[in-house]
Amino acid sequence: MSIMLRGGFSPSAYNAPSTLCRRCILRSLYARRPQTRHISTSWLAKQAESKRQWDLQAVEIKEGLRPHPWDILKERGYVKDTAGTEEQIRELMLKKRIGAYVGIDPTAPSLHVGHLITLMPLFWMYIHGFKAVSVLGGATAKVGDPTDRLQSRKPMKRADMTMNITKMHYQLKRIWLNVEAQGRRYGYEKEKRVWSRAVLNNSQWYNTVPFIEVVARLFKGMRLGPMLSRDTVKRRMETGEGMGLDEFVYPLMQAWDWWYLFRKQGVLMQIGGSDQYGNIVAGVDSVKYMRDHEVNDSEKVPSDFLHTPVGFTVPLLTDSAGVKFGKSADNAIWLDPFKTSSFDLYGYFVRRPDTEIEKLLKLLTFFPMETIKDLMAKHEENPSKRIPHHALAFEVLSLVHGFQEATNTQNQHLGLYARKKIDPEEERMSLNEGALTSDRALNFQIDIKLPKSLVLGKHISRILYAAGLADSVTDGSRLTQQQGAYIGGSPGQPAATNVGMRYDQLMFTPVKSWFTQDTKNFLIDGKLLILRRGKHFIRVVEMVSDEEWAASGLTYPGEPGMGRVRLLRTALRKAMGDNSIKMHSPEQRKKLLDGAETIYAEQLNAGKFKELEKGVPPNRARQILKHAFSYYQEEGPRSAKLKTMAIDEVLASARVDLEALEKDTMVSSDITPAPKSGQSGKRASFTRIKTD
Repeated sequence: MSIMLRGGFSPSAYNAPSTLCRRCILRSLYARRPQTRHISTSWLAKQAESKRQWDLQAVEIKEGLRPHPWDILKERGYVKDTAGTEEQIRELMLKKRIGAYVGIDPTAPSLHVGHLITLMPLFWMYIHGFKAVSVLGGATAKVGDPTDRLQSRKPMKRADMTMNITKMHYQLKRIWLNVEAQGRRYGYEKEKRVWSRAVLNNSQWYNTVPFIEVVARLFKGMRLGPMLSRDTVKRRMETGEGMGLDEFVYPLMQAWDWWYLFRKQGVLMQIGGSDQYGNIVAGVDSVKYMRDHEVNDSEKVPSDFLHTPVGFTVPLLTDSAGVKFGKSADNAIWLDPFKTSSFDLYGYFVRRPDTEIEKLLKLLTFFPMETIKDLMAKHEENPSKRIPHHALAFEVLSLVHGFQEATNTQNQHLGLYARKKIDPEEERMSLNEGALTSDRALNFQIDIKLPKSLVLGKHISRILYAAGLADSVTDGSRLTQQQGAYIGGSPGQPAATNVGMRYDQLMFTPVKSWFTQDTKNFLIDGKLLILRRGKHFIRVVEMVSDEEWAASGLTYPGEPGMGRVRLLRTALRKAMGDNSIKMHSPEQRKKLLDGAETIYAEQLNAGKFKELEKGVPPNRARQILKHAFSYYQEEGPRSAKLKTMAIDEVLASARVDLEALEKDTMVSSDITPAPKSGQSGKRASFTRIKTD
């Protein structure tokens, strides 16, 4: 549609084509308009009220009516070294609702207890109203922190990096939810739109900032003398293998993270382990330099103490030999329940020496100090009960795995219940029942393997079913139609041309019903597929060759030839092939059922099956088989779950029949009935079961 602009000017007067559609002109006009962010008056009112409450709280702290947050951190033993004076930090926390952050590089597939020590002061600040940010170093992990290392870290594979980031991200999300629950237990109620927390990945800004900007704004102001004087650099140069430029500038990369958070999130404080003191000090100097040399007048920040970065370090948690916990030292106590089970994590803290318990109660729990004193007093009265040890273990599990899991684990340790083993099949089949909460996701293992023939050769609905994110193939198809599942990939791009997800940054796009060959576009490093359902249920699928899959002996839901009906039929055929079985014998009948159940439970691969040969004499095995098949031949296989229930019901009923038969046999062998009328002096006749 050709149009003429108002005033008699044509589009060509603006160096545009002479013919434009209305949509193109509107799009170009909107592109020139500056982006605006609308802020509601209710939000402004809430922030004003928050500022008023903070000022009132400061008055109460000065008058001694409530403790200073900094004093709480010091009393519990979180403060080792400070970057900035304590007086400065106290005044800053009193005057301003500052933000604080803790950075963690995803160099391992799970957080460990050592990370928890560093995160705890951040949690305490959060429940006292400060902004809290946890940062995953998706970018900095490519280099690796050289602190206290005499050799460079080995480069991480893209697949390993993706796995680590995914696992740690969702671990942190669950722990933050538990922090709020723990806060409520101890009287800290969340103020909506005031309390603020975030889980970020530094790849978000490193992937968008030009390298020349980092050089011009940060590198230009840093001098080599102070950097060469760092202990880590000296040790590497004198006794180590030397240091590459990437590790040499690692503290500056960490400082750029702080600068980004300083500008965008209002983060003035960094918290780290005691081995991070040098990096924190370097970060303070770097942020000050960039703050004071801002060239854009609109982005300049005052140089007063209310805009000055500060930081502090937390004592490291060490093992009995004095070595800090970590992957490198091979002594990590993992927070992933599939690497260190809840039972073992609980037991680790119950076994801590008495000399460490009071310190750990202060560092790893939200107990008031009075409660800790009472627990230690009870321990002195009766050390054998280890009351504070169990309290510590329970609180750590409540924080890491949730209150319900902590309760169950404590009951197991106290001997009320047997140790429970997680059944992945049971968890998969019950995924559609109830809300997909973080507590349920705890025992949902993230990483699994699936064969190449499935990942690249089957529809995405079958992959969702095989990965345990759908209850059946039909349920998987429903998820694709309703876009109820997500896959790691570039948002907004169609499957046929999707460039996939960056291996160092989590990005999801809804799963749709695309062509089978398009699934390969979402593979990371040629072998990883990340799937998600809801907020917490994640699967990182590693694609393996069909030969490796066959050799592993594993199976997946919906695998050809591994249906429960076929497995039951194979089990019965094998049991009936044993000529020594006499079906009139309870012992042999038990042998048949045990054999069938064993083969059935182990999910053995029986290959292709044939129908039962004709002429097999009628026996209990054939009756079980006939009963099993008639169930869904008559009613129809309404779902895979009902079919499974049918087979399980048959085996269970057969077991009940056998127990009843054994009981009757024992009764008939031991009891002689009283003679009936007309049979005086004669033994009663009844049918005995042959036991040969």
